[in-house]
Amino acid sequence: MTITSKLPHVGTTIFTTMSALATQHNAINLGQGFPDFDMPQKLLQYVSEAMQGGYNQYTHMYGYPALTELLATKYNSLYNANISATYNITITPGATYAIFTALTTLLQPSDEVIVFEPAYDCYVPTIQLLGATPVLITLAHPTYKINWALVQQKITPKTRLIIINNPHNPTGAVLTQTDIDALHKIVAANPNICLLSDEVYEHLIFDNLQHHSFLKYPQLASKSFVTFSFGKTYHCTGWKLGYCIAPKAAMEEFRKIHQFNAFTCNTPLQVGIARYLAESNDYTQLGSFMQQKRDYFNQQMQQTKFIAIPSYSTYFQLYSYKNISPLNEHDFAIWLTKNYGVTTIPVAAFYTTPINNFVVRFCFAKNSSLINDAVKRLVKL
Repeated sequence: MTITSKLPHVGTTIFTTMSALATQHNAINLGQGFPDFDMPQKLLQYVSEAMQGGYNQYTHMYGYPALTELLATKYNSLYNANISATYNITITPGATYAIFTALTTLLQPSDEVIVFEPAYDCYVPTIQLLGATPVLITLAHPTYKINWALVQQKITPKTRLIIINNPHNPTGAVLTQTDIDALHKIVAANPNICLLSDEVYEHLIFDNLQHHSFLKYPQLASKSFVTFSFGKTYHCTGWKLGYCIAPKAAMEEFRKIHQFNAFTCNTPLQVGIARYLAESNDYTQLGSFMQQKRDYFNQQMQQTKFIAIPSYSTYFQLYSYKNISPLNEHDFAIWLTKNYGVTTIPVAAFYTTPINNFVVRFCFAKNSSLINDAVKRLVKL
């Protein structure tokens, strides 16, 4: 077949490339963001029992009703929101699917979308696939804070959407109340602008910081698609199950696209999660649990020449290698895998035009034994 590519400048993702390289060189993979420890055993039990109990056919297009009801209760309790299980929530096959569907719902070819880089890698290709234009704003290294004055300068009559990733992958940065206040002013002054809030790491926040979900702020929530991930909350990234919350009219349009794509999601997983969520709110302990992982990793890494850049959330810790090598980030990550058997992700891969701040991303959501083995290799640098 002859195909005219809709994404001619897109190749294999850096995550696939580095994971394949890690396998080839028998390296310890601290690149791709997934935990290597067990998920809650009771949740596994409940999903198994759902399968054995006959919950194996299609469930409702919007999601298993008991699950969406529990999610509405959760967010109404956490943020004093006014979420309806019937009108505002749709279960999706992963948060990336929810992001793709939200962007497809909103964007027309003439639209512009403000994207902050480094950015999760699906944002820009999806915008381009839809014929819209990404307007890129670089977060200042090494704090990765948003320059809201620059955001205001980038807004034009074509600006349709601002994408916010909070907590932020890959940097671990977290929005503050000052950020929320600045965003409120922009939204109030530009009524045509909508928001996409990627909150998949909502519960993985450290150092007693607060998660400022857009669901907490009515002015923002009224203009937002907000996406979440069960995989990040329950250590089951391979289940690829997430959800989107949006105002009623926006969700109606979202569901028009969803019904002709996935239509519905894995029923026994939803039944098992609903049963587990009805019994447990252990997600409230997730931040402290993962902070222990971050602190242990950073403590061990003090034996190396890497320099930590503060991370306040997610699975990830950025490190500078400027005292180790003059190589650019992409070449350094490959060199490190081949020669020292530890795989990272170059942060340059999260930019449309790669830059070089001599920074790589490590995933610390790993067992201590794996971290120890990796550090033993890194201290040789």
